[in-house]
Amino acid sequence: GELFDLQRSLLTIATIVSFLEKKSEIEYPALKLMVAEVLTFKDVTDRIGLILDKFGKIKDNASNELLRIRREIHTMQASVSRSLNSILRQAKEDGLVDKDTQPTMREGRLVIPVPPAYKRQLKGIVHDESASGKTVFIEPAAVVENNNRLRELESEERREIIRILIDFSNFLRPYLSDIFESYDFLAKIDFVRAKALLAIELKSIRPIVHDKCIIQWFSARHPLLFFSLQKQGKEIVPLDIKLNEKQRILIISGPNAGVKSVCLKTTGLIQYMLQCGLMTPISDDSEMGIFEKIFIDI
Repeated sequence: GELFDLQRSLLTIATIVSFLEKKSEIEYPALKLMVAEVLTFKDVTDRIGLILDKFGKIKDNASNELLRIRREIHTMQASVSRSLNSILRQAKEDGLVDKDTQPTMREGRLVIPVPPAYKRQLKGIVHDESASGKTVFIEPAAVVENNNRLRELESEERREIIRILIDFSNFLRPYLSDIFESYDFLAKIDFVRAKALLAIELKSIRPIVHDKCIIQWFSARHPLLFFSLQKQGKEIVPLDIKLNEKQRILIISGPNAGVKSVCLKTTGLIQYMLQCGLMTPISDDSEMGIFEKIFIDI
């Protein structure tokens, strides 16, 4: 599973890098700068492609030894299935089991469900019985040896898969520091994309920004209230607010439930969004400043 995740994330990084490399510096100047030194790892993903199929399962031909083992497992399973079905048909003819009885698995072994009264008439090993005690599960003697060989082959398969994964881990180890750097790039891109999607949902914009304390906003919308009302099919009432170096204080008065708190929170949240590098849900003719000290208790 971890190997499959590694493959998908490295392919994602390669796809993003390829996409951005084809774009002009005018179109995505900051992202082009980010992607300039990001490494992709085709030899690593190709090597994983030799081990895993498209569903993330170990391929039969991940090694010659694994291919041999799995072929023998399939052959042995077919042999056990044929023998078991033959014994089951005979047991049905002899009236030892019901006509609709099918082989089942117990402790990883194929067995036949048999009523307790007939358990001594079917030679084999009793592996289990049902909770009610009305059925016992017998592994016929004729398939015991083949089932034993199957268990041995399954152990061999596990050991070979572990060997393949250890071998790949040794191959991967020299790439680790570079891969971590590329993952850092992937995290940043994921963050940028999340901010962009949020901006689209909130109909946010990049305002005119000044290096001084100023608030001159038009159609400001509380981001969480916007989402809440949108779910209810309601429109938010936007807010216009103006504060600058001369007009530094604003008194908000009104009755209880008169949205005084919403006004305060809208102002605090939108200013903080800007200073966290987010687009802001205000109209594009609005102007914003940068505040060195913000006290928020929400």
